[in-house]
Amino acid sequence: MADGHHQVDGNQLTLLQNGAVYFPQLCADIDAAQSFVYLETYIFSDDETAYQVSQALQKAARRGVVVRVLMDGFGSVKFPQRWMEEWRAAGVEAQWFRRKISPFTLRRNRLRRLHRKLVVLDGEVAFIGGINIIDDATGNRGGGAPRFDFAVRVQGSVAGEIHMTMRRMWSAVSWASQHLRGKRIERFILDSARSAILSNISLLLRDNLRHRRDIERAYLEAIAGAQREVVIANAYFLPGRIFRRALIQAAQRGVRVVLLLQGRVEHRLLHYATHALYQQLLAAGIEIYEYQAGYLHAKVAVVDGVWATVGSSNIDPFSLLLAREANLAIMDAGFATELRDKLLLAVSNDTLRIELSHWNQQGAWVHGVSRLSYAVVRMMVGMLGYGRRAD
Repeated sequence: MADGHHQVDGNQLTLLQNGAVYFPQLCADIDAAQSFVYLETYIFSDDETAYQVSQALQKAARRGVVVRVLMDGFGSVKFPQRWMEEWRAAGVEAQWFRRKISPFTLRRNRLRRLHRKLVVLDGEVAFIGGINIIDDATGNRGGGAPRFDFAVRVQGSVAGEIHMTMRRMWSAVSWASQHLRGKRIERFILDSARSAILSNISLLLRDNLRHRRDIERAYLEAIAGAQREVVIANAYFLPGRIFRRALIQAAQRGVRVVLLLQGRVEHRLLHYATHALYQQLLAAGIEIYEYQAGYLHAKVAVVDGVWATVGSSNIDPFSLLLAREANLAIMDAGFATELRDKLLLAVSNDTLRIELSHWNQQGAWVHGVSRLSYAVVRMMVGMLGYGRRAD
């Protein structure tokens, strides 16, 4: 069952928490689609949840709906070939974003992934957030709650804007598959880009053309303007110096800054690299809570109970410097309060607070691993030519 609806600039927004709410709504909307369905995802898995979405897409295509699915070639590497054959038979169109990738290269174009999670139906309904097409209990080694994650269902003009964004991406990948690369693709995307001008809701993109830092800038502007509170929940949190300075300055002027971060080890290098930032952040008075109930996958924030963002972008070099991402920024007290309440409920019930005194007492081995992990990440970013930008 979905949560409350919020009217923002003529758009109806519904906050969806976790797959148990998200996937039934998504499949119901696919079943109701009459003209077209576009879907972009980093991961399209091979589990029961993904199977249900796959079946809904096939049913839509068989009744004459145009169905187009774009999957990342790395994130969706386990997508079953038999499903692809079923899709072709049903009329579902599918493409891969950078299917070929070598594990032995650090070339930045090989590491630029499609990390967006977007769906649009008939240009009237859209979904945007951090939820992949995967059972959100998959990979919960040792049990625990499903991945803690969010998406937004949108009805209104923003759905049309998301549709145009997804059409441009589909066309760009189609051109690339025909070896029409480089400036011709860039010119097509730049010439086609048109955004609706709304005062309280914005579609934020990150790409390697004209939107390189849009998501990061939106965060920085919101944090700089914060007067009471900043709450950030992020699965992979490794901000550069500018972002860290913004959080520290907010805390120094009396703003409560709350970070809800990953408590379980999922990607070891990033997990321990994040720990290298704890001493600096805690010393500035920033509250850090590690999520313990399961895996944290959210990429959301709330500032002063008025501004909120929900999307696919982590606050780490991968999302901010390499991947294609999509977030929604919303200026609405009702929506922001609902998201804030959910985040603070998780903080109260499902986290471990990290205290500065306890952190400083950790052994030399713990701090050494953290510093080494951070140095390795910084070295990798520098090798890709992003050293200064990551600061």
